[in-house]
Amino acid sequence: MTLMIDFPFPGANAWVEHFKEVELPILRLTATRLAELRDNAETINTRALANIVEHDPLMTLRVFRYMKENRSQRQNAEITTIERSLVMIGTMKFFDSCQELPIIEHQLKGHPKAMLGLLKVIARSRHASTWARDWALLRQNTRYEEISLAALLHDFVEILMYCFAPALATRARERLNANPGLRTRAVQEEVFGAPLSEIMNELVEQWGLPELLLSLLNPADAESLNVKNVNLAVNLARHSANGWHDAALPDDFRAIEEMLHIGHSNLLERLGAPEEMIQAARQAEAE
Repeated sequence: MTLMIDFPFPGANAWVEHFKEVELPILRLTATRLAELRDNAETINTRALANIVEHDPLMTLRVFRYMKENRSQRQNAEITTIERSLVMIGTMKFFDSCQELPIIEHQLKGHPKAMLGLLKVIARSRHASTWARDWALLRQNTRYEEISLAALLHDFVEILMYCFAPALATRARERLNANPGLRTRAVQEEVFGAPLSEIMNELVEQWGLPELLLSLLNPADAESLNVKNVNLAVNLARHSANGWHDAALPDDFRAIEEMLHIGHSNLLERLGAPEEMIQAARQAEAE
């Protein structure tokens, strides 16, 4: 049975040491899809397999962590994509490493609020990843896969907290929802004993995650187009999760349009916004 943490740890290092030892669970859908494909492990297309992995941030973390733990001394270049990682691991060895993995829905069976919170963060992360990839391709950026993964994993420590400290994660989310004026960092320090960014900073290196994730935490890199691409996708996913009329969205739209050099109606179409919003934008542009 997985040990659930009910009290804050004394700082980021204690959380890092704890997460270094845990067995990462995966979504039940991921386990089902992998089981269905196992018989074809020798012939499966690695891109198709990568798509399944990338749909689950927890499975994505597992792959990077496996690569870091099994990295050969001859391997100097950083592996920044899941497809490349799967090629390096080998599909048979990958499937062998996926036997009887813990399932997050089972792990959180007694924590329905945390399960709901986790699914919301994962949905947000998928949207951010999709948008970040689309914008990177539009900018003709060759690092579009790494940018997409950085958006997917931007909130991975919050995901870990829902998995292993569900009561604390739920408390932090409820405090922020009830008091929108509170600083997220202050609430995290109070509830978890450390800001999640400090935990993330250490785990990125420990688990061999894309270095772009570290750039997201560095104020000196804030104006980098790749960092902007990820941060704007993450912000849009967070705000649009509240509905397409969230008060923060107009600022998000303006910043994205400036980065991509496209019009408002064009952006809304790419985002899959409601048709009435797209038509209103077209009408405004025609006037």
